[in-house]
Amino acid sequence: MTDALCYLDATDLAARLRRRELSAREVVQAHLDRIEQVNPAVNAIVTVDPEGALAEAARADERLAHTSDVPPLHGLPIAFKDTRLTRGMRTTYGSLLFADHVPDEDDLLVDRLQRAGAIRLGKTNVPEFAVGSHTFNPVFGTTRNPYDTTRSAGGSSGGAAAALAAGLQPLADGSDMGGSLRNPASFCNVVGLRPTPGRVPSYPAVDLWDTLSVPGPMGRTVADTALLLSAMAGPDARCPLSLETPGAAFRVPLDRELRGLRVAWAPDLGGQAPTDPDVLAVLEAQLPVFTALGCHLDLACPDLTGADETFRTLRAHSFDLAFGDLLGSARQSLKPSLVRNIEQGRDLTTDDLHRATVARSRLHLGTVDFFSRYDLLLAPVSQVAPFDAEWEYPSSVAGRPTETYLDWMRSAYLISLLGVPALSVPAGFTPGGLPVGLQLIGPPRADLAVLRAGHAYESATRHGRRRPDLATG
Repeated sequence: MTDALCYLDATDLAARLRRRELSAREVVQAHLDRIEQVNPAVNAIVTVDPEGALAEAARADERLAHTSDVPPLHGLPIAFKDTRLTRGMRTTYGSLLFADHVPDEDDLLVDRLQRAGAIRLGKTNVPEFAVGSHTFNPVFGTTRNPYDTTRSAGGSSGGAAAALAAGLQPLADGSDMGGSLRNPASFCNVVGLRPTPGRVPSYPAVDLWDTLSVPGPMGRTVADTALLLSAMAGPDARCPLSLETPGAAFRVPLDRELRGLRVAWAPDLGGQAPTDPDVLAVLEAQLPVFTALGCHLDLACPDLTGADETFRTLRAHSFDLAFGDLLGSARQSLKPSLVRNIEQGRDLTTDDLHRATVARSRLHLGTVDFFSRYDLLLAPVSQVAPFDAEWEYPSSVAGRPTETYLDWMRSAYLISLLGVPALSVPAGFTPGGLPVGLQLIGPPRADLAVLRAGHAYESATRHGRRRPDLATG
């Protein structure tokens, strides 16, 4: 019964809670039991507060006993990413420097989700300072893939994705700069949306004008992901780029015919992102689904010339902004890859930043032009299948050696640079049983259209319904 309840869709679970077919205490206790049984195998949730969660659940039940007017996430448990400030609960960033750090405030996203009725279970694991797309750190160790615990769950939202796949929570928050939300969704056979920048505001932040890193929702279905987005999205005066559309705009039916949709398929993003053959084989087998749904499918890609250098330049600059002060005060406590990233930011010249700014503007205009001809772009989420959890990153992609830990993430981070919504949806499995995600990319601000396309594809394939075989008890 516990396992069945923990794998209910969040939309179904929310409806049953509102109808009082289930109590919030039952739901929270079931997930706490599941965490106790399964989490040791995956190490997805690193801080748990059973007493606090059950007390919140009791208050939620009390509220529903007196009124049917409850918020959209009423009674749904969630563990927040361990980069999110959570009042009275430690936020470590996966760093020994913050191993005992207990904030006295919630960040904007945590506050919004709790106001929307979500119940705080604890925190999900991240790489140190969320750097890299494989989740390991010196505080809590490595998060493992529920479909094969010898493999990576991805990152930096690896704990979030693994917790979803393992049935430890029905919804999860993530964040995405270079694929940190989409990549773990792909690796763990769940759904993750990188929204249009500004769709989900982020506060506090070092750079309130940043558009590379965005918060976003994750779920086991596209509808669940849209439900969470509806609680995350909406303007905030402190966030100058936040979009005015209210979150409720995403709490709508997603059913929509795709007939006539103009779809482009870019298997290597125009030669910019070579992908392993086993991943491509899974994805190419999905293309007939779109034609069967009535889409017009072409082989096409926006011009991404210069995008790789531009992303790396802007990323290095953001790392210097965010972590530069630690280089002098705590250099020995930082992992080498983070030190290198900060130093790369320090070494940038004004000419480097000028070139990156001009190039990004050109890439944006090219993207707008591309989406005047196409409604949707399909691409791999990750260039590789989930790799050995003992590695920091794969040593090669499509037979080519990787020079840095970023090289296998181009299929995600090149899209980040374009400022468009991108959805990772389960697309099947390799012959070895490893999950593969398909990336659905839309025009700027077309988040709802991307979700609807993802929902139609998901409904036609149901790859996300395959559950991991994890021993319990």
